[in-house]
Amino acid sequence: MVSKKIRLASICEGIIISKKQSGVRGCPKRGGSGDFLTFLQSFLKASVMLGISMPKKKSKKEKPKSKKTELEAEIKSIQEEEKLESAPVKYEPAAEDEKTLAPEQPEKEEDKEGKKKEIVKAMFARERVLTESNDEARNFYAKSAYGQIIDGGKVQLSLPEALYLLEKGKLEISEAKKKFNAEAFIQKAKKVEPNFWIRYCVFKDMRNRGYIVKTALKFGADFRVYDRGVKPGEDHARWIVFPVHEGETLTWYDFAAKNRVAHSTKKRLLMAIVDDEGDVTYYEIKWMRP
Repeated sequence: MVSKKIRLASICEGIIISKKQSGVRGCPKRGGSGDFLTFLQSFLKASVMLGISMPKKKSKKEKPKSKKTELEAEIKSIQEEEKLESAPVKYEPAAEDEKTLAPEQPEKEEDKEGKKKEIVKAMFARERVLTESNDEARNFYAKSAYGQIIDGGKVQLSLPEALYLLEKGKLEISEAKKKFNAEAFIQKAKKVEPNFWIRYCVFKDMRNRGYIVKTALKFGADFRVYDRGVKPGEDHARWIVFPVHEGETLTWYDFAAKNRVAHSTKKRLLMAIVDDEGDVTYYEIKWMRP
């Protein structure tokens, strides 16, 4: 192979020498004149005679994309999509925006697998109801913000909360080994709170709409209501609520006092008017400056 390369080199050298001696443009072959094409043909012919193959031009292969490049391209595409989603859209208020409260929610199926949950036992204690100390009772507070946990792991429920859970079949209330049904509990609670039925109608309606309702005695109101999806401790209550029967009268002094309570606690005032059938109509009261 070395000798073939030497012989090819000597042929090429002779061609170059003849080119210099001729003093003309082009690359003449040995012993004659010619252009570059003639030179190239002679060169290829000589290489074939000597059995030397011309080096093939290596094709440029596309470099495989690195993981980093692919990731950057994916991030770029996601950012472009986010820009489209975050593009400003002209807002047109709909009729539903005027609604203050959410509609009543359908009851959830407590157990889709057919497995019954354990009913929590509780004891009537005049102005409150105390549950037994177990995980099922503490779930009332942890999952749905009913009542509050006291010493010993028991849950203390307000009377409206207790009746609501009793009607849902989640609670069993007794006093001196006597069990209460819903009607008996209402009669018992009315002796403690004369306005209990009016208050309970509002509590039940709010809970059915998906709101968390807590007592608001320290604010000088009946209830404080948290917006849907918000639990006490995560944010402040949105409304303070005053339940009123439709036949009840209020003086302007009483009405102004309720407004002051809402204003001082930085909450919205919601008047809940209950009719004889137990249906509730809500009125939100706001301050206006002329």
